[in-house]
Amino acid sequence: MNIETILSKCDHTLLAQSATWDDIRAVCDDGIRFGTASVCIPAAYVKEAKAYVGDRLAICTVIGFPNGYTTTAAKVFECRDALENGADEIDTVINVGHLKSGRYDEILAELKALKAACGEKILKVIIETCLLTDEEKIKMCELVTLSGADYIKTSTGFSTGGATREDVALFAKHIGPNVRIKAAGGIASLADAEDFINLGADRLGTSRIVKIAKQEQNATGY
Repeated sequence: MNIETILSKCDHTLLAQSATWDDIRAVCDDGIRFGTASVCIPAAYVKEAKAYVGDRLAICTVIGFPNGYTTTAAKVFECRDALENGADEIDTVINVGHLKSGRYDEILAELKALKAACGEKILKVIIETCLLTDEEKIKMCELVTLSGADYIKTSTGFSTGGATREDVALFAKHIGPNVRIKAAGGIASLADAEDFINLGADRLGTSRIVKIAKQEQNATGY
């Protein structure tokens, strides 16, 4: 698999708390240069970034991030605000506590409300796999499928672990035909990226692949 194909599936990501507009602009420049699927950036920079890139690059942002335990109303507000500012894609975090408490109807209702707010724009659902049992991951495959969301995503990159090959393979077995997979967090090499794609991931949340394409030494990051 060539690096251009891998880059075309990357959401080039910068979600550091210390990120400045200069940092975000540089990420956008790299996303355009290397043909990434999108840049994934904090919501506070969406409006500036969209004005900067225009139609040259999709802008993705995160809501309810990274903990997922804000109310549904707050998440829907964040979602609508981001879309009004020009976001093309939304990555949201589930309420993990609700999942572990068996409050499945509430999770499903929240995801349906967010997809309704997104309309034709892409909604990705982060389930934070490092905190879940396999049974909980399978249940989220079911709920994401029922909700009409576009993607199930492994991780925020801000918890105790990132994407694993086992989790992507598990998703591929249990999601419905309308759902795609995003692997995120800890994708450190082209070999990692190719493995995740071959296992069924359609998107990769990472900053390291672009750094590798730029031939940076000791590429680190999300």
